[in-house]
Amino acid sequence: MEKDIKVIVIDDESDFVEPMAFWLKAKGYTVLTAGNGKEGIKVIHEKNPDIVFLDINMPVMDGFATLKEIRQFNKGLPVIIISAYVNDPRLTEANKLGISGVFYKGSDFNEGMALLETVLRTHKNLKK
Repeated sequence: MEKDIKVIVIDDESDFVEPMAFWLKAKGYTVLTAGNGKEGIKVIHEKNPDIVFLDINMPVMDGFATLKEIRQFNKGLPVIIISAYVNDPRLTEANKLGISGVFYKGSDFNEGMALLETVLRTHKNLKK
């Protein structure tokens, strides 16, 4: 069942990260986590994940600043934004920086999994 795909979840809320990480691991993904954008950038450089789940609202370095920095060194890394707010105005700006989708907190993890698998299938640089 091992997919050999590394997923990083960058979010400051352990109440979200822990079940999300558990869910992804149960589906066969290797899961990395980071509690803020600065830590997430470090993990991305060190571990080279295949895809990123990135919360937009975090302390230290928010998701928008993190996405900007990721795009400076990796324009092709798929990033799925995590947001609690459907009408977050930062999502428009994030779209301009090239995100692969949005996963809303409170949605069923099955929706996140479907989005993840769709992004992995359509992203040219990733193995299926």
